[in-house]
Amino acid sequence: MKLDIGGYAKTVRESAEMISAAEAAGYDGSWVAETQIDALTALAVAAGESSRIELGTGIVVAFARNPMTVAVTANDVHLVSGGRLLLGLGSQIRPHITKRFSMPWSHPAARMREFILAVRAIWESWATGSRLRFRGEFYTHTLMTPFFDPGPNPFGNPRIFLAGVGELMTEVAGEVADGFLCHGFSTERYLREVTLPALARGRAKVGKTLDGFEISGPAFIATGFDETQLADAVAAVRQQISFYGSTPAYRKVLELHGWGDLQDELNALSKRDGWDRMPELIDDEVLHTFAVVGEPDQVAAELNRRYGDVVHRMTLTVPHQSDPARWATFFDAVRGGDRGL
Repeated sequence: MKLDIGGYAKTVRESAEMISAAEAAGYDGSWVAETQIDALTALAVAAGESSRIELGTGIVVAFARNPMTVAVTANDVHLVSGGRLLLGLGSQIRPHITKRFSMPWSHPAARMREFILAVRAIWESWATGSRLRFRGEFYTHTLMTPFFDPGPNPFGNPRIFLAGVGELMTEVAGEVADGFLCHGFSTERYLREVTLPALARGRAKVGKTLDGFEISGPAFIATGFDETQLADAVAAVRQQISFYGSTPAYRKVLELHGWGDLQDELNALSKRDGWDRMPELIDDEVLHTFAVVGEPDQVAAELNRRYGDVVHRMTLTVPHQSDPARWATFFDAVRGGDRGL
């Protein structure tokens, strides 16, 4: 199992420093979230300050852009990083697309499928010199003159990972992507009963199986080497679960466990700016269903029990900088559960 790090940075410089530290700590990959910075810009900077670690966007908001802009920028970052880019795409939710980005929203799963196919068509035209002839319902790309053609990338094309929660988007990932980014707001049961079957259906549409398809696993983790560290981590995870649980798009995860009413309560509080009260609704049963909680050795064993036979990479959010030697032991324990994936 590959171990990645995820996190949020307020500046491109902070992101580059985090990635450099992650490489030194032994992580296999780093996923940059697109919140207060542009993820691809951040990875372009980090590429010059790292040499081995894989660089992932976790995620780039696809619908805030168009296939051509993503194809160009991703191609650039893949080139400057020596072929280390993992292009993670996601749809975001309707209010952000329409109100924050002022972009159109419709049929997100169908639109994403076409978006990825368009990106691949653009890359194919650069790689082979063939005429660009992509016509779809949402995107049309039929013009590529030599002046705007960068030619083939010597490192090939980045692998595309698609993030999703719902079954339709997950099927799209299986059909047109190279890997899947499980949302943190997933559970082992949801992964096995909903996500994996949907991915398999998508792969079957193009005559493929899940062999060679890379899955990046979900994992809210609350751990620490003393009571204070663990308590702080638990509080942070309760807040994360409550935030995602308030989103109607993720209701199906809660409903699978019989917790649909919790989504109503969290959503109502979010609309009244009751963010500070929302974590109080995340009881221990919900916490332990979504998160792996305990001392590092317990967490390592539980991660492998839940996900070791399913996922190929796991994104951790632990403070390795505080004590690199002790966290290195934790990393080894997680990797020790590798089951030949």
